[in-house]
Order: sequence, then C-alpha cells, then structure tokens
Amino acid sequence: MSMFNADEQFEKLGLNLPPAPEPKGVYKPCLIDGKYLYLSGHGPVQDDKSLIIGRIGRDITTEEGKLAARQVGLTMLSTIKANLGSLSKIKRVIKVLGMVNCTSEFERHPYIINGCSELFAAVWGEENGIGTRSAVGFGSLPDNIPVEIEALFELRD
Repeated sequence: MSMFNADEQFEKLGLNLPPAPEPKGVYKPCLIDGKYLYLSGHGPVQDDKSLIIGRIGRDITTEEGKLAARQVGLTMLSTIKANLGSLSKIKRVIKVLGMVNCTSEFERHPYIINGCSELFAAVWGEENGIGTRSAVGFGSLPDNIPVEIEALFELRD
C-alpha cells in the first residue's frame, strides 16, 4: 500500500507556505504526545511575516475572513513542516477549533473556518483531512487578527 503523499497534494494546490511563526508568549507552537500532534492557536501569517488584521463584519468582509482562515491553515501547515519535516507524517485531522474575531451581529463563523477546513481536506483528502470542528465568535483576538485556529492531528505510525 503506498502512503498518501500530502506534500505532493499541497504542491498541486500551487499555494505558498508562510514562515512558521515564533511563539509570542510562554508556549510551544506544537507538541507531540504519543500518536498525536497538538498545534497551538495560529494566526494568519503572510509570506512577509506580517499578520492579516481586522474584525470581520467591520474591517473586513466575510470572503476576506474566509481567506484569512485559509492563511491560518497555511501557517499551521508551515509549523507542521518545520517541526515534522513533512505533511505526510500526519495521518488525519482529529479536531479543529476556529475562533473568529467578529462583530456581535456576525453569525457565519462556520463559513469563515471553512477556509482552513477546505485546505486541510485538499491536502489530506476528504477522509483524513476533515475532522471534528468548532467555529465560534470572539469579541477580540490577539493583535486584532480576524481568525485564530488550533488543531489536533493523529500521526502516522
């Protein structure tokens, strides 16, 4: 049985990985415990290391928010690659928690987090790239980023 190559799948998407972010506090960006990889909350880091900034529903649109969530997913992939060497060492996505910085009237949190979830499904396939998920709204996030996402992955044996 050939191993699914997530690195090749990512290459086919034609997207860039931004630099893996350095911790801005007292925490580890990722931690391996047995067969699980825990990723701390990530923000939307761009190729020049700057962050996408703004509150959804006030400063940025729903579509821009969804793209910001995809950028968070790319930032998470960058952390995985920097720490594991390959996206193919991930067996499957277990859980994604998406936090959306939005106005109190905004109600499309799941749509925003689809930006990240669709990326993971494209990289690891529908079967392994889609896990359980929560998408919730927040009154603020660090540095006024529009989206922060954390995730749990199962590693290959």
